[in-house]
Amino acid sequence: MNSDIKIIKGRLTRLFKRRPKTRYWLMLTNDTYDQTYNLFFNSQRANERLQSVPLHKLAHYDLANLENLLKALRQDIKLTIEFVGFTGERWPASQKLIQRKRVPLE
Repeated sequence: MNSDIKIIKGRLTRLFKRRPKTRYWLMLTNDTYDQTYNLFFNSQRANERLQSVPLHKLAHYDLANLENLLKALRQDIKLTIEFVGFTGERWPASQKLIQRKRVPLE
């Protein structure tokens, strides 16, 4: 898990440019077919197209591990995280819903 965090942080520092009028966020997808979680870095400047760059693929398909990884990641990174493919699922520790409504990407 620590190696995943280091890889993600390293790639984020290269991609995050802090440009004005630009929106940055992370998107975490649940790939049920391959049993993996995929993390993408999204950025969009005003009046321009969305850019989505794959950051990392988490091969450990376990919600408890994912929850711990996100807690550690959120301590350093203050970006919004959008969840796709987690409709109706709950975090193991807090029992909070991960994603309420389906996203048009699903």
